[in-house]
This record gives sequence, structure tokens and C-alpha cells, in this order.
Amino acid sequence: MDEFKRIAAAFTYIHGDVAHGKMMSSPGLKCNNRVFAFEMKDGMGFRLGPDFDPDAAGLQSARPLSPFKTKPPLKGWYIVGEAEQSRWEELAGQALAFTRTLKR
Repeated sequence: MDEFKRIAAAFTYIHGDVAHGKMMSSPGLKCNNRVFAFEMKDGMGFRLGPDFDPDAAGLQSARPLSPFKTKPPLKGWYIVGEAEQSRWEELAGQALAFTRTLKR
């Protein structure tokens, strides 16, 4: 997925506190040792926080990240599909801002 690689290169270059990481064995971006965005085969995952409203943000393809069959979705995490990859960089910025507010 070329768009994730472009975003990852830009964020690690521009933001000194952003580094490459992994989330569920997928390439990701982290800040303060916390992943805030990662690549998926059908989209990109973002830690946007529990107050984030995909509908209010105008996202059509956003869905909660639910990697476990027997557990509820991860709070504050959303997957945004490739159809809206033009929004990924903006969402990565929002996810980074949210992650920076979390206590270390």
C-alpha cells in the first residue's frame, strides 16, 4: 500500500517523536511507544479516541477495529477503507494528536 508508506515517511520526517512500529504484525506508526496508525490489507487503522464520531467526520467506510471474535471492538480505534485514502493523512494527524494527549 503506497499511501501508507508515503504517510509513514512524511510523519517520521516531520515529527521527531514519531517512529515506525507494529500493530498486529502490520507496519504502523507510534508516538511515546504507542501505535496511533497502522496499515491493513483493506485500509488503515487509526487511534482516534472514544469521542471520535465517524459520521460527524463525514467518513463512509469507517468501522470500529474488532480483531477478536469473542471480545468487543477496541475503544477509540477505527479502520478506514481504501475508498477514503485521501483522508488517511488527515486522520493520521488526528490520531497523532490524540495519542500525544495520553499519559505515558
